[in-house]
Amino acid sequence: MLQTFRLKTYSLKKQAKMIKTDDFSSVFNFRKRISAQYLVMNYQPNLHQRARLGLVVGKKTAKLAVSRNYMRRVLREFFRFKQHEICHVDLIIRVQKKFGKSDFIQIKQEFDMLVSKLNQRVLNQHVGSSDHTNLAIKSPVIVSSESKQ
Repeated sequence: MLQTFRLKTYSLKKQAKMIKTDDFSSVFNFRKRISAQYLVMNYQPNLHQRARLGLVVGKKTAKLAVSRNYMRRVLREFFRFKQHEICHVDLIIRVQKKFGKSDFIQIKQEFDMLVSKLNQRVLNQHVGSSDHTNLAIKSPVIVSSESKQ
């Protein structure tokens, strides 16, 4: 008897990337953020079936493009492995302090800590807001087909 298991794919799909300026500005305007020493995460719950990522690494943080690209690459890789564990949010990660290869383990730990905080906050907000919607769901208004005509 041959069993097949469906493995999680860890590829980063095009739909998981935020590129448009309007997407970024809507997340920044939502004004929810979590910060640590190196990273700041701005987030906004979305209606997509996945988390979406946007990255911001400014020239003030790192002058050389090589350094900025390294930071983006590392953060994209962390997100790629954790994307199945992150709630459905639009997530913008902004680097506020330059990091290099020597800081890799510390950045990984910080990223994991911020993701766990993010999931807790999103789930707590969702539970708090769903209490009001559950009342409406428990007492629906029934409209007969005869009254519509």
